[in-house]
Amino acid sequence: MDQERLRALWEQEERCAHIRGWDFSHIRGRYEEEHDLPWSYEALVRGCLSSGLDILDYDTGGGEFLLSLGHPYAKTAATEGYPPNVALCRETLRPLGIDFRACSDPSRIPFESESFDRMLNRHGSFDAAEAFRLLRRGGLFLTEQVGGDNDRDLVELVLPGTEKPFPHLTLARQRRVFEEAGFRIVQADEAYRPIRFYDVGAFVWFAHVIEWEFPGFSVDRCLDRLLAMQERLDRDGVIEGTIHRFLLVAEK
Repeated sequence: MDQERLRALWEQEERCAHIRGWDFSHIRGRYEEEHDLPWSYEALVRGCLSSGLDILDYDTGGGEFLLSLGHPYAKTAATEGYPPNVALCRETLRPLGIDFRACSDPSRIPFESESFDRMLNRHGSFDAAEAFRLLRRGGLFLTEQVGGDNDRDLVELVLPGTEKPFPHLTLARQRRVFEEAGFRIVQADEAYRPIRFYDVGAFVWFAHVIEWEFPGFSVDRCLDRLLAMQERLDRDGVIEGTIHRFLLVAEK
């Protein structure tokens, strides 16, 4: 395929690079990640829930994961700060009786102290001291986080020299932060695993959606590097990078 046709296809992906909630279905089958983590966050969370517990899901996205848990709505609360997702949560969570509140500052969460038995956080912002305030004694904070090294090899392919947006997000550093806040660490793990793209258009869509990792990315700015990526894809059948994840379960 000639360069102009490739560019047109990639610019089309660029124009439609928007999500509602946390929906990556547009590139389903065109990329893969997180299928081989050494833990299951969902299984871990389900194993720590019972119907009588009060739970909070901070940075819930569109509430997709939270709703999949089937926890009693009257015992469920959630927050979200990204404006399109705030609107979505108001439409979907509040009518069910879930106590949803807009919040974009993890150090100022609008609930009373000791309101929750479990605080869930998957790929969201967090503040250890605020989590400690919100949890009851014996309560658990459960998080799976995107680490500071996430997708760095892919970033270097298109935007070499870009600074890490979250260099503090490592298991060792955050473990110390939670211990200093008064928590006891129950479980901790960290993993580096592959992320694979099977067409460059899927990568273009992804890089636009994950804009904090790929600041200033555009087809126009990165065209030569995308063409080199296409050559690599034609040769190897895949573009592969590395994700960074860590898991932390902390008890008050």
